Amino acid sequence: MFFWDSTMVLLIPAILLSLYAQFKISSSYKKYAKIRSRSGLTGAQAARTILNNHGLYDVKVEPIGGSLSDHYDPRTRVIRLSQDVYQGSSLSSIAVAAHETGHALQHAAGYAPMQLRSAFVPVANIGSSAGPLLIILGLFIPAFDWLLQLGIFAFTFAVLFQVITLPVEYNASGRALSLLQEGQMLGSDEVRGARSVLNAAALTYVAAALAAVLQLARFMLIASGRSDD
Repeated sequence: MFFWDSTMVLLIPAILLSLYAQFKISSSYKKYAKIRSRSGLTGAQAARTILNNHGLYDVKVEPIGGSLSDHYDPRTRVIRLSQDVYQGSSLSSIAVAAHETGHALQHAAGYAPMQLRSAFVPVANIGSSAGPLLIILGLFIPAFDWLLQLGIFAFTFAVLFQVITLPVEYNASGRALSLLQEGQMLGSDEVRGARSVLNAAALTYVAAALAAVLQLARFMLIASGRSDD
């Protein structure tokens, strides 16, 4: 993954998209972090309201350190929000909090792509860490050439995880926007701002998935070249 050869050019589209996605999420989040919602709800209050409206009283909402470290933990059924989101009443704060709450609703409803993604976590972690290492060993130690194929096989699970993540994230954002509007926590004009934040965040997942797919294609191209030698 970290060595240079001519196949690196395959990664250029993913690198460019990743840079653009980071710029979009940063600029969109900062822009709407300056706009306070008319409801005055904080991110924590918005999340709690949505959860209570759907009978998910046992799902906790807790603050966590860091910036944009927000996530839902399905193992402990806890929504963890960064301090700015937890305490903030901006459009950005409410949008992010509602998105994470969307994951809690997915979990409660047994949303199939989320269940599939959760099942992939162990093998994806192995594939993302061990796959590139096996590939490098297979490339630079001729006696262990078979490790190249094994590494590509392992890395494939990490790629599948990134691809499966896309519908999970987009669905959570769609749920969030609908719930915010239906619950009258945001007005129609405010929802447009929230959508801008969530669309920018979703783009980062698209960039990650594209990078993973192109990296896999690169590995397969390298393996093909080795077999032709």
